Amino acid sequence: MKAMILAAGRGERMRPLTDTCPKPLLEVGGVPLIGWHLRRLAAAGVTDVVINHAWQGHRFKEVLGDGADYGVNIAYSPESTALETAGGIAQALPLLGDAPFLLLSGDVYTTVDLAHLAVVARQMAGQQQRLAHLIMVPNPPYHADGDYALHDGLIDPDGKPRYCYGSLGVCHPALVAGVVAGSVAKLGPIFAREARAGRISGELHTGNWVNVGTPQDLQQANALAG
Repeated sequence: MKAMILAAGRGERMRPLTDTCPKPLLEVGGVPLIGWHLRRLAAAGVTDVVINHAWQGHRFKEVLGDGADYGVNIAYSPESTALETAGGIAQALPLLGDAPFLLLSGDVYTTVDLAHLAVVARQMAGQQQRLAHLIMVPNPPYHADGDYALHDGLIDPDGKPRYCYGSLGVCHPALVAGVVAGSVAKLGPIFAREARAGRISGELHTGNWVNVGTPQDLQQANALAG
């Protein structure tokens, strides 16, 4: 089983810290933010990891190397310009293979149970109907309206109450089959379309979760990691 960590964003709101350092490499509790994902993936037995990068992309290999220090094997998917979420996955498909994989955002700090997501990925391998499984979280103040509702274990893009997509979950490669490699494309519209067809499941996580987008978020993540 594999995992992909999306790490190609510029991190504009975190400037000037991200002028010379990609946001996923900023330290949280003395560890690169993305390193927490790598540690937890290794603990969950998911050791083959694909990381895409664009801005200051060379820094990832300088800091993380081949992943051995974290107990994983890292393959990098470079992008000359950021291709957004769906575009980044489509570009990396040759590295990911044909089986469902864990999908994580490199700028999230969380205690989501990745071993549980690995189980979900194995279940999805035998279910042609399901294309993704999303971790939802309570709406943070900056995204009070949320993204999707969650009804009977399925994502509902039109219902209420709505929760925030936590930028974590499981993805089947077929989800981005219509995205041309090298093109810019977002996951949001694809999630909504496939959810209306009943092909996206989900669950609510109420534990630690921080989308590290601002210096204040970075402080919060440091407090949780400490």
